[in-house]
Amino acid sequence: MGFLERLDKNIHKLEKRIAKEEIRIAQLEAKFENKKITKAKLNIEKRKINERIKAIQSRIQTLRGITVKEKQHQEEKAEEKKKKEEEKQKKKAEKMEKEE
Repeated sequence: MGFLERLDKNIHKLEKRIAKEEIRIAQLEAKFENKKITKAKLNIEKRKINERIKAIQSRIQTLRGITVKEKQHQEEKAEEKKKKEEEKQKKKAEKMEKEE
């Protein structure tokens, strides 16, 4: 489960980063309202931040996809292990019947 935990941890970090970027946008808008920056400067900075947010969101989406695939892989692995164990038990039972 270490791999899945790391994926979840990375997703959580990226979500925190998105929240920080959104706070930056709010701060820029406050500066604009206080007339400390121009509308052009606001739009340029806002566009840069939105591009960063979009990139982070795509990374999160990728990590979530990897998480789903990894969970499926682990389930398949567990099923295979269970089948092998059942086959082993059947062989033991057959062997015991033949000996009797």
